[in-house]
Amino acid sequence: MTAPTTALLITVDTELSSSLHQRGMGLADNVDRSIWGQVQGGAYGIGWQMDLLERYALKGVFFLDPMPALVHGADFLAPIVAAIVGRGHEVQMHIHSEWLAWAKDSPVDGRQGRNIGDFSLADQIILLGLAKQLLEDAGAPAITAFRAGNFGASDDTLRALATLGVAWDSSVNPAYLGRECTITADPAQIGATRLQGVAELPVSGIADRPGSFRPAQICAMSAAEMRAGLRHAVGEGHDAFIVVTHSFEMLSRDRQRPNRAVMGRFEALCREAARLPDMQGAGFNDLPTDLPDRPARSLSRAAPSQWRTGLRMAEQAWATWRYEHRLVPA
Repeated sequence: MTAPTTALLITVDTELSSSLHQRGMGLADNVDRSIWGQVQGGAYGIGWQMDLLERYALKGVFFLDPMPALVHGADFLAPIVAAIVGRGHEVQMHIHSEWLAWAKDSPVDGRQGRNIGDFSLADQIILLGLAKQLLEDAGAPAITAFRAGNFGASDDTLRALATLGVAWDSSVNPAYLGRECTITADPAQIGATRLQGVAELPVSGIADRPGSFRPAQICAMSAAEMRAGLRHAVGEGHDAFIVVTHSFEMLSRDRQRPNRAVMGRFEALCREAARLPDMQGAGFNDLPTDLPDRPARSLSRAAPSQWRTGLRMAEQAWATWRYEHRLVPA
């Protein structure tokens, strides 16, 4: 009997920086820095990420935030969408509602909120519907999946997505549940399940300490931890493993130079995934949508390892010294 294949979804929250905009950075520079990752004569954003994914025959899911179009107009979206779709990767929907603070013409009568979940159901339907239209008008195929900026979704977000015909949500990150994310979800939930009319696929992770969840985010998890998470998911037959990164995550925090430590983690993830015969790179459009209301069986996360956690803490300390405090020349 053939072993089940675990789908690997490498998801990239692809967004302009509202903080750089607030500090006066123009649209072109924000796109160059936050989307393409252009620094010091190199580019380490979504183009670099797609190069690496393709080297290992993997697919990326780029959750693209169109909300800056309320400030700058929508023309900046088409080249980004074309670059992603033209290379065979997925464009899906992301929202940072902070951009409403600078909207020239607010679609919700001037109401503002840091997270999409801060808004009423009616307003969320308007905002999500607008974001979906902006992406599709920019050339994206029909939007089928969503992730909230800051993971800041609510149950009404899922209801709004169902109303708009968006099949998938991936806003549940157990590290954010009860904080930015107010979706009524079980933090122990691993597989996809149906919530409020949509298929919810939570961010994956491991247990880095007893009772503590560590999300599978490139900047948050060491290569050894990511490798353990991938191998555990395959070994236990998980349907999917969902990794998170950002379009600008390969840069230092000040976005002035490449962060080689994070870049190395990204490549280690891709290399390990390519080695696992029962793991397959995928997008949301590759997944089945006929899900039960609850998973058929219990799944677990990779167990804690003091060695792995200690190694990651040491790596993080070194990377902070090397790339954030900028004590050593690049």
